[in-house]
Parts: sequence; C-alpha cells; structure tokens
Amino acid sequence: MLEPAYQVDVVVVGAGVAGLSAAHRLTSAGVTTAVLEAAEWVGGRMSTEKVDGFRLDRIGQLLFTSYPELTHGPGLDALVLRPFAPGVLLHSDGRHHRAGAPAGGRGARGALNAVRALASAPRSSPVLPRSRGRIRASGPAPSAPSVALAGTGSPDTGPDVAPYAPHAGDQESTSPARASGRTVTAERAQMFGIGAPLRLRAALARLAATPVDRLLARPELPVSEALRTRGLPARTVDGFLRPLLTALLCDPDLTSSSRCADLALRAFAAGRLCLPEGGADVVPELLAATLPPGTVHTGVRVTSVSTTKVTTAEHGEIGCRAVLVATDARAAADLLPGLRVPEFHPVTVVHHTTDDAPATGGYLLLDADRSGPVSHTAVISRVDPLRAPVGRALITSTVLGTPPDDVDTAVRRHLARLYRTSTARWETLAVHHTPEAVPAMRPPHDLRRPVRLLAGLYVCGDHRDTSTLQGALHSAHRAASALLADLGAGRSLHRADPAATRARAAAA
Repeated sequence: MLEPAYQVDVVVVGAGVAGLSAAHRLTSAGVTTAVLEAAEWVGGRMSTEKVDGFRLDRIGQLLFTSYPELTHGPGLDALVLRPFAPGVLLHSDGRHHRAGAPAGGRGARGALNAVRALASAPRSSPVLPRSRGRIRASGPAPSAPSVALAGTGSPDTGPDVAPYAPHAGDQESTSPARASGRTVTAERAQMFGIGAPLRLRAALARLAATPVDRLLARPELPVSEALRTRGLPARTVDGFLRPLLTALLCDPDLTSSSRCADLALRAFAAGRLCLPEGGADVVPELLAATLPPGTVHTGVRVTSVSTTKVTTAEHGEIGCRAVLVATDARAAADLLPGLRVPEFHPVTVVHHTTDDAPATGGYLLLDADRSGPVSHTAVISRVDPLRAPVGRALITSTVLGTPPDDVDTAVRRHLARLYRTSTARWETLAVHHTPEAVPAMRPPHDLRRPVRLLAGLYVCGDHRDTSTLQGALHSAHRAASALLADLGAGRSLHRADPAATRARAAAA
C-alpha cells in the first residue's frame, strides 16, 4: 500500500468505471495517479456474481454498440460486446411481435437509407431494409433484417412490427412470414395502426441522424408528457415507445427528462442493444488490468479530501496535486458537502435457469401490456453463452421500482405469461435488489453537470451526466480533460520518474 507520505500528482477516489477510465487518460498524459477503492474489488455497482458456472449481473444495465466511449475509450480495446437480436420482442395480447430500430449497424446513414427504400419501394413487393454495418462483437451475424415489412401495395402501410412465431433453428432473426410458414398480411401485422410504423421508422431515423447538441437544445419535459406531443398514435406510444423507454431509462413512471429519452432512442436507432461478454464486471476489470502496475489500491477507505491531499482510515494522509472523486452520488456528497444527491430508481434483477430455454432467440422481451412486475427479460445465455454452463439456459429478468413482497413468485407467474411456458421447474439462482441502482434524471436535468468544483478538486460519475455507462465514461473524459488543463497537459507534473514512483508503490 502507499506510504502515508507518498506523493502523487492525482488521487482518484473510487475504482468504478468512471474513476478507472479517468485514470487511463491521466496516466496516458504522464500524470502519476493513484486510484483508491474502499471495497476489496473494482467496479462498484457494475459487478457480477459467479454461481456454479453462471455469471449473474447485479444490475444488468443495457448497453449499446453505438456508445462511443464504450467502443473507443482507452483501456477497452479488448472488450467484446455480445449483441441482442436486432430490435426487441414485444408481448401484447398473448402474442409476440418483433419491432426493430431502423439503423441497423451503419448508424444514421443506414436509418435514412432504410426510410428512403421504404418510400420508393415497388407497390407489388415488400421492403426489407439492408444492414451492412460491422458490429464489434463475437456473436453470430443476423441472418435477416431486424424489421420485416409485409407490404400490401402501398408503402405507407408497410408494418414495422410483425407477429413472431419461432421455429426450429430460429436463433436470431428470420422473416416473420417464413417463420410462421405463411404470408403475413399487413392487417394482421399492424400492431400500431395504419401508417404508424412508417412514421415511427422515420422518427427513429431522424433521431439517429440528429447531432447530440441539437437534441439537448430541444424543450425539456417529462417523458410521459413528451410522448403525447410527438405525433404518433397512442398504440405506438403505449405498445412500443413506453415499454422500450421504461427498460432503457430504468424508469417505470417515465418521469425522466425527454432529452435523456431522446438520447436513449438515438442510441437504440443507431446501434444494437448489447452486453459485455462474460459479465458486467469485465468492463471495470479490464480497465483496471490495463492501467500501469501499482495504480489501483483496493481496501483503502478515504474519509476526507481537499485540493492537496486525501485522508484514509488505514494509511493516514496522502499528498497530491489534485483529487478526483469518482464514487457514486451519495458517497461523493459525503466527501464533498454541498454536492446534490439525486433520487434513485431501485432495480431488482432475478436470475433463473432451466434445461429447456424458451423459444424467443436472443431478443430482449418487453411487456407492452404491463401485466406484471417484470419490465424486460431475456434468455441471456442465447446472447452470451459464457454466462451459463453448457446445456443450461440463463433467463434474466428486471423489475423496476419497489418489488412485490414475494418477488420470485410474482416474477415466475409473469414470466410464464411472457414466455408462454410453465416456469414451475425453473431454478432460482439469485435475486439482486439495489435500492440506489440508477440516479433519476427528472427535468430539469443538466446532462453536463460541472466536473470541476475548483482548481485541484474534481468529480465524475453517472450522476454528472446521463445515468448510463456511457454517461459515466463521458463524465470521466470531461473531468480528466479539465484536470489536465489545470495542471498543464503534456508536461511532467511530478519530478520523480513515474515508473520509479509506481515501483515504489508496488514494493511498499
């Protein structure tokens, strides 16, 4: 451990993804850095429990392949993303319907091309948007587009959502018409009403192509109010947008800022839902492993901070040039009096296993009817086979808000309806309840909260940006940039040789 009198340029308090990412940017600029973590492991809320060969995320936050900080951030070159099947699967009126984002893997350009192809399609044939994008993942490529359009002679009535009928070998996405063994008519496929799918596609395409700054300049409302002003039919809002945004924002009442919802929909339209291969804890562990040796120190509890030192319970004071607090919002407020503590959305994740996986492929399944406690669920072992032993299926389900008293019984009953199969013989692996899982983003919400409190004292985390992994990583980028600008980027800030000082720390 660091000696009490040991000096470094920057002390980072907290070894979550924000603190570790900031440490990468600092050490890359030649700034000697020490990351202090109170727990015995890194990652904070982004943790994974290992049980009998299963890897069970405690929060199970949904990620996107379109997150730039996740796919291009320092220290994450070896990260492998496992994508869900394109789009989502909706449960409504006892049936499954596929709904997909228009962008595919090519981002905004793919979204716009899909809409143009739809508008110019021959009246005698359906339109299938092509996705040629490269997804940075090791999973199999989809065998067909995520959105199946069954035309009836008019491009204005081509449905974006069709019934889902799996058959043997349906692992990813096949044409609904082919899957059901018969032609799907537009009337049967119309879940949201005539013309609504095209308007929904066009809206998602516009979001995918809209610069972030323009989205942040839009009027801000609670999501539930903003959905009523977007010009889409109520069936589209209630049947697709509401359950999707509930899952993406972890907000069952949709009280979040409409700007945050626009950013979430933009990420959905421009990329693919995905998970880190091997579990959520792979991200912080990869960040920690690729830092210079001796940078991260676990089991060190920081009790106070200032611009020139931190005080620890175990090792006294550690002098430094600057301090970056990268803990969760409540712990940050304990160290930085006056820092606002947001409200939180509680999340409960229930993991089940069975030897007979439900036939829903690798889709994220949403309950459009809101008929039970489960917001979204998936056969996670279809998305990432490393999370379950061979021959076993891992089903992970998320309950948002206050869970029912007997949460496992209520979840099993709901899952039996959602998957249309008996869950009586499913084995419960774990029930993880996190009361302060996701910081609430109610309007007015500042997505770029200050990370520089004063020269020498900085803060970062998902509570300074959006309440997502991307938000945590982006706030770390902003904090590191501000810190380097104050201390003088590109020049040595500590007279001691960085390699020598790290060696001293490791030896001590």
